[in-house]
Amino acid sequence: MNVDQAALRRWFKEDLTETLIRVGLIAFLVIMCARVFTPFAGLVILSMILAIALYPMYEWMTNRLFGGRRGLSATVLVLLALLLIGVPLALLGGAVATQLGQFHDAVVNDTLGLRAPNPKIAEWPIVGERLYNTWNAAVADLPAFLAKNRELVKGFAVKALQMAGGGAGAALLFLVAIALAGVMMAYAKTGGPAIERIVVRFTDPLKGPRLYQLTIATVRSVATGVVGVAFIQAILLGVGFLLAGIPGAGVLALLVMFLGILQLPALIISLPAAGYLWWADDEMSTAIKVIFTIYFVVAGMADNVLKPMLLGRGVDAPMLVILIGAIGGMASAGITGLFLGAVLLAVGYKIFMDWVSGPEPVPVAAVPPPLNAVHTDHPV
Repeated sequence: MNVDQAALRRWFKEDLTETLIRVGLIAFLVIMCARVFTPFAGLVILSMILAIALYPMYEWMTNRLFGGRRGLSATVLVLLALLLIGVPLALLGGAVATQLGQFHDAVVNDTLGLRAPNPKIAEWPIVGERLYNTWNAAVADLPAFLAKNRELVKGFAVKALQMAGGGAGAALLFLVAIALAGVMMAYAKTGGPAIERIVVRFTDPLKGPRLYQLTIATVRSVATGVVGVAFIQAILLGVGFLLAGIPGAGVLALLVMFLGILQLPALIISLPAAGYLWWADDEMSTAIKVIFTIYFVVAGMADNVLKPMLLGRGVDAPMLVILIGAIGGMASAGITGLFLGAVLLAVGYKIFMDWVSGPEPVPVAAVPPPLNAVHTDHPV
C-alpha cells in the first residue's frame, strides 16, 4: 500500500498539533472552572437537593395561593423555611458550638465535672440506691480519671472545638442554601429543561429523560422520607433539650438524626433525657418537668406521623446505602455532609443499578417485520 509521506508529515505537524492544542485548552478550561466552582460545590449541591425536595410544595403554593406568581411564591416559601427550620437550626448550631467550646475550656482549665444526683433517687425501689451510689461514684472519680488521662482527654477536647466551628459553619451554610433553593425553584421552568438537555446530551434521547426523572424521584424520596424526617425530628427534640437545659443538647440532636437515618426510634434519646429532668438535682418545678416529659415523648414518636406523610412513594435505595452515605458524608464534609452524603450515594446507587439492569427487552409483537417479508393470511 502506497503511503503519501508528505500528507502524513503534514498531518503530524498541523492536524495532530492543532488537535492537541485544542484538547489542552479544553482541559485547562475545565480544570480552572473546577477550581473556581469547588468552594461553592457543597452549597450548590445542597441547594439543588433542597429545591428538588421542596418543589412540590412550591408548585402547590404557586397554583393555589399566589395565582401563578412564581417569584412571590418562592419568596414566601423561603421565609417560611427560614422561620420554621432556619431559626431552630441556627439555635442548635449555636448550641453545639457553645457546648463543645465549653467542654474544651473545662478540660483545659480542669473544671470539668458532673452534676450531683438528686437524693430522692436513692428512695426508688430495687435500683434506686445502686443508681444513686454509681452516679455519686462517677462524680467523685471524674477528677482522678481526668488527671490520669489528661493528654487523651485534651485530644478529644481539641476535636470537639473543631466540631464546634464546623457546626456553626454548617448551620450558616444551610440557611444560605435555603435562600438559594428559592431562586432555583423560581427559575425551575427554564432550568429544569436545560438540565434535562444536558443529561440527554451525555446519554441519548431515550435514556436521558428516564435518568433525569429517576434522579429527581430518588433525591426527593431520600431527602424527604429518610433524611428529612430525621432532620425535622432532630430539630424538634434538639430545641426541646435546649429549652429544658439538658447538657449537650446539640450533640444529642445529632444522635437523634443518626438514629432517624438508621430507622431507629428517637425515644432511645428522648426518654433518658426526660428521666434526667427528674433525676438531676435542680430547681425546675414539677409542672414544667411534666410538660417537657410529654413533649419529649411526643417529639420522639413524631416519625410515626411524619413518615406516612413524607414517605408515600417509599425509598428504593437500601437503608445500608443511605447510612454509609450519611456517615461517609459527615466524615468528609462535616455536619452538612450528613445530609448530602445520604442523598448523593442513594442517587448514585439507583443510577448504577438502573445501568446494571440494562434496557428493557422489546416485545416480539412490537418488532416491525422486514421490508421484504411475504405477507400471507394462512400459517405456513
